[in-house]
Amino acid sequence: MFEITAFVATILVILPVELPDKTLMATLVLTTRYRPLPVLAGVSAAFLVQCVVAVAAGGLLNLLPHRFVAGVVAVLFGVGAYILLRGHSGDNDAEVRTHAEKSPFRMALASFGVLFAAEWGDASQLATAALTARYDAPLAVFLGSFLALTSVAGLAIIAGKQITKRVPLPLIQKVAGVLFAVFAVLAAIEIVRG
Repeated sequence: MFEITAFVATILVILPVELPDKTLMATLVLTTRYRPLPVLAGVSAAFLVQCVVAVAAGGLLNLLPHRFVAGVVAVLFGVGAYILLRGHSGDNDAEVRTHAEKSPFRMALASFGVLFAAEWGDASQLATAALTARYDAPLAVFLGSFLALTSVAGLAIIAGKQITKRVPLPLIQKVAGVLFAVFAVLAAIEIVRG
């Protein structure tokens, strides 16, 4: 049975986390060098792999006692909140070769490599693992996370420059950090309630 609550919650957590993050910036940089469709294909493939790994890690957490899982979820969201609230420059997040091959496959492969490396261990991957453990709905969390990540990449491809002109990214990053902190506190309350 598909868990709609987990699906929607995952989108609502991952989407604001990724808007001010490397996903948007890296995809924007990639689209300045390559055609949009190969970039979208490459970054989507990277997100697919990242989400599978995160959901698998979160699924393994469900085999453990409830209080321990709630503790892990609280820590994962706490780490995500810290990462988002401390800020980052993002200067080295999207290193792309300017003289790469121009075939669509090479563009997609370069896009995959950049996003795969940039997103490994990122707040969204931690959140996906935590949400999988929290809801015990791996398919719903996987689909929600993948949809949120590819939506951000799509936004970057279609209207990336407009987003950065109109929405202050540090503000979005801070709001996402506060949201992560709230989820960490809620998970910590579950530990106490047992």
